[in-house]
Amino acid sequence: MKLNTNDIDAILNKAGELLEKEKISVVLKTTITLLIAVVKLLSDRLGLNSRNSSKPPSSDPNRKKNRRAKSDKKSGGQKGHKGTTLEQIEKPDNVEKIEIDRRTIPAGEYKECGVEKRQVFDINIFRIVTEYQAQILEDKKTGRQFVASFPEGVTQAVQYGDKVKAHAVYMSQYQLLPYRRIQEYFSAQLDIPLSEGTLFNFNQEAYVRLEGFEEIIKNKLIDSEILHVDETSVNVNGDRNWLHCASNISWTHFFAHEKRGNEATDFAGILPLFKGILCHDHWKPYFCYTKCLHSLCNAHHLRELERAWEHDKQSWAKEMKDFLEKVHRAVSNSSGKLEGHESNEYWKGYRDILKKAEIECPAPEEKIRRRKRGRLKRSKARNLLERLINYQEDVLRFMSNEKVPFTNNQGENDIRMTKVQQKISGCFRSMIGAKIFCRVRGYLSTCRKQGVTSSQAMELLFKGELPKFAM
Repeated sequence: MKLNTNDIDAILNKAGELLEKEKISVVLKTTITLLIAVVKLLSDRLGLNSRNSSKPPSSDPNRKKNRRAKSDKKSGGQKGHKGTTLEQIEKPDNVEKIEIDRRTIPAGEYKECGVEKRQVFDINIFRIVTEYQAQILEDKKTGRQFVASFPEGVTQAVQYGDKVKAHAVYMSQYQLLPYRRIQEYFSAQLDIPLSEGTLFNFNQEAYVRLEGFEEIIKNKLIDSEILHVDETSVNVNGDRNWLHCASNISWTHFFAHEKRGNEATDFAGILPLFKGILCHDHWKPYFCYTKCLHSLCNAHHLRELERAWEHDKQSWAKEMKDFLEKVHRAVSNSSGKLEGHESNEYWKGYRDILKKAEIECPAPEEKIRRRKRGRLKRSKARNLLERLINYQEDVLRFMSNEKVPFTNNQGENDIRMTKVQQKISGCFRSMIGAKIFCRVRGYLSTCRKQGVTSSQAMELLFKGELPKFAM
């Protein structure tokens, strides 16, 4: 017989009741209580998926069943959609003229009346070696020699050019390729040998060059109206460290630190000075920053409400989920915020649902409170409810301010590639490697947001030039 989570909960509740009634030893009672807790913990995980928890969609069982509803639109580009069809260019790099073999056409007199053009787009990957030959002049009388000056930066008998450096760092920090694969690419495609130490030196040079630009990013974020923050764990040489992200639609800053809390965010130097609106997922240390207002991520709320409804059968949770989605639609269909009577009606609806929830999902009874020391354990549904009660302004701030988004998706999207890097490489070999990744990725992410491609950004960096938007 296959049991679902509700059946397991019913069995565990019955076992708990019998445990209270039966006279058994303290040791046995403690053991059984522990086993019940473990079974409860494991059963709670059975129905979790990407819709009702923070689990990624790739972990969902039977993913085909979770696809979006089938659309009635035809496959392919829709009407009005601007495609990216390959088009001819006015000035091709090479022109090859093809003349008619007159033996293949009837005899007669002909005049040329034009050409039919067809263009083939292709690539040619090759190595370019530039040799600089500095003239040497010698004074016939004194024998003193004078050597012409080499271009700036040409200091060695043999060295790598800036484009090689830019391309290697681009592949390492943006495309996230391991050093060995970058070595194989340069060797096989370009006949350029690169050692792991050389690749690391390229990355480290980029890190040093970006020190000033990182300060520009931090100052821009400090002065911004909206700031998204998030953090994720990273493996640094086998130890768990943390990568912090602060960003908005124009700027991105990443920072690696051994700690997750305020010690790290204070050291980064952005949040202590920020006075705008901080969007996050209700991680408690963020509330230590009191100079700014806060806005909570409602994507997290929707997932947690889905879980409270599916697992705990809390009807108020389904009602609140539908309500938040309704408010979001109303805000999206308006000028970006709700005012006056409409806003008051939604506030009333929000508080009415909370009143119903207090009855359906009450706080722990006072008897238990007096009997147990410390903070009483609450269910996940109750914890969620208390958050929605205590942080009402932060939950619905998107409703009254057109610049505040419904979710913290900006911060989560910006930090997502970190997980891709960890999947590919497994870990950072050292903290300096993590810091290089953070600074270079912050620069590349910012450039992309400002309309500068990653390849262009890397070439500008090694030329010693700042992108125009940062000047």
